[in-house]
Amino acid sequence: MKNNDWKSRLNIVYSTSTDYQYELKNTGDEQQTLLPRLQNLTVCLDRKQRKGKKVTLVTGFIGTAEDLKNLGKELKTKCSTGGSIKDGEIIIQGDFCNKVLELLTKAGYKAKRSGG
Repeated sequence: MKNNDWKSRLNIVYSTSTDYQYELKNTGDEQQTLLPRLQNLTVCLDRKQRKGKKVTLVTGFIGTAEDLKNLGKELKTKCSTGGSIKDGEIIIQGDFCNKVLELLTKAGYKAKRSGG
């Protein structure tokens, strides 16, 4: 099966060689996910540029985007609320700092609360 994803090879116009292989850039230069006990996560409450609504931010995660997404999904589920993952941060709607801190600690993460 050929990889015919033309967007990843935009700079190649045409090749007359029948055995030419396109060299695709690896855009997934992500770090490996550290073990939970090696993570230094920060949990804080934030209202900036959110029209006065409170959100709980979890920052400092080192690892793949997929692992960050899974952690965010687990936290949102256990807090029974919505949220998102943007720019390496987990955003949970509402003031759940203490609960998130407790959940992260139980899961083996080194987490602390920030005043921010």
